Amino acid sequence: MKELLNKLHLDGMLLLGIIALCSLSLVILYSAGGQQTDILIKQSIRLLSGLVVMLAIAQLPPQLFRIWTPWIYMIGLALLVGVIFYGEQAKGAQRWLDIFGLFRFQPSEIMKLALPLMLARFFSEYELPPAWPRLLLAAVLIGLPFVLIILQPDLGTSLLIAASGFFVIFLAGIRWKVLISLLLTGISCLPMAWYFLLHEYQKLRVITLLDPESDPLNAGWHTIQAKIAIGSGGTYGKGWLNGTQSQLEFLPERHTDFIFAVIGEEFGFVGLVILLAVYLFITGRGLYIAVHGQDSFEKMLVGSLCLTFFTYVFVNIGMVSGILPVVGLPLPLISYGGTSIITLLAGFGMIMSVQTHKKLFQHEGF
Repeated sequence: MKELLNKLHLDGMLLLGIIALCSLSLVILYSAGGQQTDILIKQSIRLLSGLVVMLAIAQLPPQLFRIWTPWIYMIGLALLVGVIFYGEQAKGAQRWLDIFGLFRFQPSEIMKLALPLMLARFFSEYELPPAWPRLLLAAVLIGLPFVLIILQPDLGTSLLIAASGFFVIFLAGIRWKVLISLLLTGISCLPMAWYFLLHEYQKLRVITLLDPESDPLNAGWHTIQAKIAIGSGGTYGKGWLNGTQSQLEFLPERHTDFIFAVIGEEFGFVGLVILLAVYLFITGRGLYIAVHGQDSFEKMLVGSLCLTFFTYVFVNIGMVSGILPVVGLPLPLISYGGTSIITLLAGFGMIMSVQTHKKLFQHEGF
């Protein structure tokens, strides 16, 4: 088995964690989706497609990622500009592009990979830690997709993509004085962001976070029902298919953004701990691969992808449990979805490529 995985350029431990999440996704979606087999079939196709993409990318040596990075970044920016003029609207946002009626996708998902790639290459070509001029250029590289995604509007995704860029900067060895200066600058900009960047519904989400009971039938409904579902699960849960909040449809978006609450209700505290353990295992394995990367490009790329993955997990769980505003982000590899699954598994393909091509390139003298 180990030899087969090596030939396929797959990391066995990382693959084990990913398969565990994909399997759990199908089990939970059958319950959260009202036991509809069509949702299960669609999710299975998307997961299999993502695994095929992961396998294909894992075959490529990391040096190719470095070469293709500027093109990937520019194509991502061009698609984001295309959304402004040709994007399709859904649920009050213009985030999707329709490709000849064949399929629809969110270009912002591409930037989840393109931005870490671009910054990792940019910093790896100079002496580390980066000086102020390079940090300013990095801010421009982050700011362009950030602004374009905010205009859609999609504040949650834009902030998380900016976070992925910050992780690369952090891993580049930024000095603590510079880091503190950047954080203070960001905090000082919050009042301006509140008045000029946030829409009214986004402001309402922040206000509702502080007091969900102030609007229990509208803005606070999601958070209140999610808390009830998680709390009612107790230690061991009510059992698979036996959740009342989910099965009786009190819990909104139960098969997408709020699927964590379904897990808590049906499998209880124990089920949630096991899920978190799998996420930590995957993140830990990814960071191990990052530490053992061959050069700064590989270290920064893999490290930022892993930390961004964990950030998605943290933000989704935080919004479902009521400690963060509702931002509409799925639970990675568990929630029902399309483009996000492909993007996540493509990122893991890059991580596996870094790990499995290491010995090959050392042997060939790279």
